[in-house]
Amino acid sequence: MTTAPRVAIVGAGIGGLTLGLFLRQRGIDAEIFEQAEELKETGAAVALSANATRLLDELGLGAALGESSAVPTELVYRHWRDGHRVAAHPVGSAYRERYGGAYRGVHRAVFQTLLSTAWGQEGLHLGARVRGLAEERDGMRLELAEGPGEGRFDLVVGADGVHSAVRRWVHAGEPAAYSGTSGFRGLVPAERVPSLPDPGAIQFWMGPGAHVLHYPIDRQGTINFLAVVRGPARWTAGSWRAEAAPGELAAAFDGWHPAMAEMVTGAPQSDRWALFGQDPLRSWTRGRAVLLGDAAHAMLPHHGQGANQTIEDAATLADCLAEAGGPGDYDSALSRYERLRRVRTRQVQRSSWVTSDLLHLPDGPAAERRDRKLATVPEDFGWIHAYDVRAVRDVRHAEMATGAGRFGRDG
Repeated sequence: MTTAPRVAIVGAGIGGLTLGLFLRQRGIDAEIFEQAEELKETGAAVALSANATRLLDELGLGAALGESSAVPTELVYRHWRDGHRVAAHPVGSAYRERYGGAYRGVHRAVFQTLLSTAWGQEGLHLGARVRGLAEERDGMRLELAEGPGEGRFDLVVGADGVHSAVRRWVHAGEPAAYSGTSGFRGLVPAERVPSLPDPGAIQFWMGPGAHVLHYPIDRQGTINFLAVVRGPARWTAGSWRAEAAPGELAAAFDGWHPAMAEMVTGAPQSDRWALFGQDPLRSWTRGRAVLLGDAAHAMLPHHGQGANQTIEDAATLADCLAEAGGPGDYDSALSRYERLRRVRTRQVQRSSWVTSDLLHLPDGPAAERRDRKLATVPEDFGWIHAYDVRAVRDVRHAEMATGAGRFGRDG
């Protein structure tokens, strides 16, 4: 009888909890270590696309997610000043039919609660800050500065975000790269934005040096927005968020369509969030420690794929570990996980970075070329939403078995 690995997951965010649930479903024991004293998500909301909602359905979370989220009616791109529809594409049922899963907007705190409720209290350690890792024979020792002490595990998974403690052990240095842009987040009731056309849609308002993304997140008409602006040129704050001067957000959108003024002033001004991407890592593993989600591949939010790629990671890693034949196969399982995920996440990272510049073009020929291209968004970016981690895994296993091996390269 094959012995399942004992897994430590560092971080109880979306990635850590989702991985824990997938592992439990496959009969693998996991313990989750979270440095916060309570599970409290930062940020306003998260957009979940079909490549992730299909996987969440497998965990039995679809019904609860459906009750506590909103499905946008359309994807609309608008001109910053007069608000005309540059391009529009149906979402709703048309999206589900095309990609086999729903597109949903949900409050991050609601989603966090849904995941943590599904996990429960067993095996969850709060106030457990990781001090370091130590490699031992056929395993890892997790060293904690606070919390339940130390523990030996077959594997340690770093699901602890952009500034990951586990990644500092896997890799020296800090690969997170500041994009030169920052964002303000907020939640605003639709009635505070009376000039807003199509409040049920997910919309991008594109303008010189800035853009606003917004979408509904519940059945009460709450709208989540992310307002992104150029600057500061360098990020010097000690963390990825910093206080902004009063009125700074409103001033950045002076002269924009009235709906944008209503939106950014309809909620208290948030802190300014630095938008970090990440230079691709050479490897996601060291010994029996492995990275997942933002710890491995932080990306800009312009495709809304941070959480979705993390959920893909979690399902793939759980599958690879479930297929391991025993302790002697754990190293190859981690290598297989990395091969399956590295090219995919790099492609999304790169595309998100390019999209940042395209959303901030001033009026002129370049913006006109972009606007014409927006007519083919479903064709150009369908590869993100149609992706099926299970189908890709099966194809790659078959190719490796026949010696094709083309997916073992970074591309």
